[in-house]
Amino acid sequence: MPKTSRESLEFDVVIVGGGPSGLATAIRLMQLNQETNSDISVCLVDKGSEIGAHILSGAIMYPRALNELIPDWKELDLPHSLVQSDEFHVLTNDHQSLKLPPSFIPRPSRNHGNLIVSLGNVCRWLAKLAEDLGVMIFPGFAATDLLYDEANAVIGVRTGDLGIGKHGKQKSTFEPGVDIYAKYTILAEGCRGHLGKQLIQKFELDVESSPQHYAIGFKELWEIPAESHVEGTVVHTIGWPLGFSSQSTGGGFLYHSENGQVSLGLIVDLSYSNPHLDPFQEFQRWKHHPVVKQHLLDGNRISYGARAITKGGVNSLPNLSVNGATLVGDDAGFLNPLKIKGTHTAIKSGMLCAESIIDELKRNRQHTTLDLEKRFKETWLYEELYKARNTTPVWNKFGMLFGSAWLFLEHNVFFGSNPFTARSNIPDHAKLRYSQICSKINYPKPDNIISFDLLSSVYASNTNHEEDQPCHLKLQYHSIPIKVNLKDYDEPAQRYCPAGVYEVVEENGEPVFRINAQNCIHCKTCDIKDPSQNINWVPPEGSGGPNYPNM
Repeated sequence: MPKTSRESLEFDVVIVGGGPSGLATAIRLMQLNQETNSDISVCLVDKGSEIGAHILSGAIMYPRALNELIPDWKELDLPHSLVQSDEFHVLTNDHQSLKLPPSFIPRPSRNHGNLIVSLGNVCRWLAKLAEDLGVMIFPGFAATDLLYDEANAVIGVRTGDLGIGKHGKQKSTFEPGVDIYAKYTILAEGCRGHLGKQLIQKFELDVESSPQHYAIGFKELWEIPAESHVEGTVVHTIGWPLGFSSQSTGGGFLYHSENGQVSLGLIVDLSYSNPHLDPFQEFQRWKHHPVVKQHLLDGNRISYGARAITKGGVNSLPNLSVNGATLVGDDAGFLNPLKIKGTHTAIKSGMLCAESIIDELKRNRQHTTLDLEKRFKETWLYEELYKARNTTPVWNKFGMLFGSAWLFLEHNVFFGSNPFTARSNIPDHAKLRYSQICSKINYPKPDNIISFDLLSSVYASNTNHEEDQPCHLKLQYHSIPIKVNLKDYDEPAQRYCPAGVYEVVEENGEPVFRINAQNCIHCKTCDIKDPSQNINWVPPEGSGGPNYPNM
């Protein structure tokens, strides 16, 4: 291994990201390690202050992959509730709705037999199992760079320096990052991972794929009175306030989970075209619909968060491996958009990756290109994602109503065997229209009972960053937000950011673009939706960001 003046560590495998795909990779590696009497070393780094701190999902979990990874999970106190009732509502306006009979819901979107979970708590549970198996887990360390050898193979990662002031100078607390060398580097950072994005761009891994597509998912956690709580209740909605056209698509969810709590949120596809649309305000407005509001009466909001979601499906998967490095989970885009679930797909992708690594290590090979794509195409995971391949394209082309009708026919009549493959080849950021030709949207003021303002919501996410550090939201050109985005799109960063990070303020009579990086909840939406692709999200100093309990 090449050496530097930095402290360095060496492992057989380093995993970046403590979500379900990274932890599944680690657990499966150690299971196979025990089965083969090998002696491999596995390290996992995560930028959150603890495992689960940055994890946000609905979440309903399809247990198939979990059954394969941990067959006795039911005896190991996994925190969960079982789905008991599954409702689907079409919201036609702010007071009217239509409840669909179960036979009208596409088969893969039904939830009986699934688990309602806090994905953050699932990851904490998985991390304990991984540590018990011998995985070394280091939370609070953000991997900021990939390390390469002379042949351009990935040989590990570098963690970020600590103690750098906002002007780039070292403070008295300065500590250089650590170089972690490994025979194989697994990128499991979740949606729009920083290193995953670098790897895809450097090796052009997505040139044969459709563009990746995304949504922003909002979530709040509420405590409600015992008489209103029915554990296992699941509600999904489409329609109002986003409507039914292809110009803005998405849907809502509400789950009664354990301990008198309700998880609820709105998913807004980032393919929307009106730059005046404010996804956060759409979420607050959605909560006032009677279908949703009835579950929240006399309740208390206890947490808030938001996260981008990878939803292009199998059409948008990049090549998964290069020499020494592999993408798993949402870093690649394994989420099933029709099921609206990515946990089971993330776990399965991590398991396949681990099995491929073990085979390579048995042959005393390192820094090779894993055969993950071949393994993937031989499993139920590929079959499932292939059958769901048309989901995002038909929603993007035909909107939620006609797109969902297509999917109903495809899965309830033709059982996923439709030979036609739809494509959606316009990136989400290119869908925005000029602000001058789009209608402005007047959003109601929050009542602070059901709906809330943005800053109090950020406070509820427990977000904290060291203020004296370089801004981790990098502009390629500092003039673009005012000269291009403000002029053409009324600078949509003011609205698509779910944490009030971006503002346009007036100084000396001129508009100025201001970045409040300390508010950032690491959703990555700015990196995705900026119409000029001028914002690059990079990790801040380790352990900064939100701290999600039970999310």
